[in-house]
Amino acid sequence: MISSMANGKVLKMTDKAPAILVAGSGSGCGKTTVTLGIMAALQARGLKVQPFKTGPDFIDPTLHRLVTGRTSYNLDMRMCGQNYVRSLFGHKCSVNAPDICVVEGVMGMFDGGTGSAAALSSALEIPLILVVDVTSAAESVAAVVHGFETLREDVSVAGVILNKVASPVHARLAGDAVKKYCRAPVVGMIPRDAQVSIPSRHLGLYMGGENPIGPGEIKALAAMLEGHADIDFLIGIARSRCGRSRRKPPSGHPFAKILAASRERGRADTSPLLAVARDSAFCFYYEDNLEMLEAAGVRLVEFSPLYHHDLPSGVCGLYLGGGYPELHASGLSGNLSMLKAVKQAASSGMPVFAECGGFMYLTSAITDTEGKRWEMAGIYPFETVMKPRLSRLGYREAVIARSCILGGRGQRLFGHEFHYSDIAPHEGEKPVETVLELGDGRAEGYGVENVLAGYVHFHWGRTPWAVLSFRDACIRYFEAES
Repeated sequence: MISSMANGKVLKMTDKAPAILVAGSGSGCGKTTVTLGIMAALQARGLKVQPFKTGPDFIDPTLHRLVTGRTSYNLDMRMCGQNYVRSLFGHKCSVNAPDICVVEGVMGMFDGGTGSAAALSSALEIPLILVVDVTSAAESVAAVVHGFETLREDVSVAGVILNKVASPVHARLAGDAVKKYCRAPVVGMIPRDAQVSIPSRHLGLYMGGENPIGPGEIKALAAMLEGHADIDFLIGIARSRCGRSRRKPPSGHPFAKILAASRERGRADTSPLLAVARDSAFCFYYEDNLEMLEAAGVRLVEFSPLYHHDLPSGVCGLYLGGGYPELHASGLSGNLSMLKAVKQAASSGMPVFAECGGFMYLTSAITDTEGKRWEMAGIYPFETVMKPRLSRLGYREAVIARSCILGGRGQRLFGHEFHYSDIAPHEGEKPVETVLELGDGRAEGYGVENVLAGYVHFHWGRTPWAVLSFRDACIRYFEAES
C-alpha cells in the first residue's frame, strides 16, 4: 500500500472505497438525473460523496460538483488507458477520503467498447446499477434487463432502477416481470411525474457553473430518490466491494512520471505562470489535466476573455479550453482590448494552446447559427461557422508530425472531438501549417509561431511528456523575456 497525506492524516491509498456505478440502458434513459438524485440523497444523509464520470463528457462533472461540492473526474479507459484510470480513481478515493464514490456511466451500459460503463465497472470492480427507461414497455422490460445481465460474464448488474414509471399498475407489471425473470433486484421505481428537469442545448445539458438546478431542485432530487429508491441497499452494495478484490490496488501517484521528471529537470527555481481562460464561454477542461500542470510546477491563474480587458500580469503561456464561444460571440468580439492582448501575446512567441471553442476564438471570426459574423482574435486567417448539425464526434489519436509545444515528432496524443462548427477558409488565403496527423487521415493542430490549436480536446493521462513539453515551452518564453 502507498500512503498519502491528506488533511494532516496518513491515509492508505486503495481503490477499494465504497462505490457504485450508475449505468443506463441507453442515452436519454434518465441516467444523469438518477445519478444526481442518488448523490443528492447521500449528501442529505451527511455522507461525503466523491463523484466521477465515465467517458469524455465535460458537462455532467460540473453538475456532479454542483450537487456534491466536490470536483468530479473523468474515468475514460479508451482515452487515458486502464492503468491511469485505476491509479487516478484509487488516488482520489484515498486523498479525498470520501464515504462513498458514485460514478455516472456514459450512453448505454455497453456503448463505447473499452470506454464503456461496463468495461469500467469490470476494471475497477464497482457494483453496477442499471437505469432503464420503461416509458414504452411493461413486462418486456424484463427482457431488456435479462439481456444486460447475460451479455458479458465479467459484468454483473447489482440492481435495477426503473425510470419514468407511468402508474402503480405499470410499476407492478414491469417490476414483477423483472423479479420473475432476472437476477438483479429492482431497487427503485421513479415516477414519470417526479422528474426534475435540467435544461439543455446543442452540446448537452447546461453547465453546473450556470446553476441550471438550484438548491430547491437539488433538495427535490434527494427527496425523489429517497422516496422511490432503496438508498440503504445502494449504500450496502457500495460497501460490499470493499471486501472483494480480484486485482491488486494501483500503486503510486497518477502523476508520478510528471513529478519525477519535473524533479530531474531541475527547474524548481522557475515556476511558469499559465493563464487559463475560464468563464461561461470557455469552461471545458479535464480537471486532472490542470492538476498535472500544477504537478509539473506550473502556476495557474484564471482569466476571462469575456469580462477582463487584459491578460494577467506576468503570464508566460495561455490555455484556452473549449466551451460556448458561439453563444457569447457578441461579448467576445466586443472586448477589443482582450482580443488585442491575446494576439500580441501570440505574436511575441508566447506558448498558446487552444482546444475547440478556444480554437474558434483564435480564428478571424465566428459565424453563429443566425448567420451573424463576429470578429475574433485573428491569429488564424480562416473563420469558423456554426452548423445546424453535429460536425464531428469521436475519439482521436494524433501523431505529432512536426515538433510543437506539446511534444516532438512521432509522439502521440489522445483525445476526443465533439463540435458543431467547421472551418471556412478565406478565398486565396495561404494554408496554415498543420502539425498533427489523426488516425482517420485528417490533418489537425494548426501551428502559427508558438501557437497550437485545433478541434480535438486532449487528455494527458497517457502522455505525461506533453505536460512537461508545454511547461518547458512556457519556461523558455519566460527566460527569453527576462
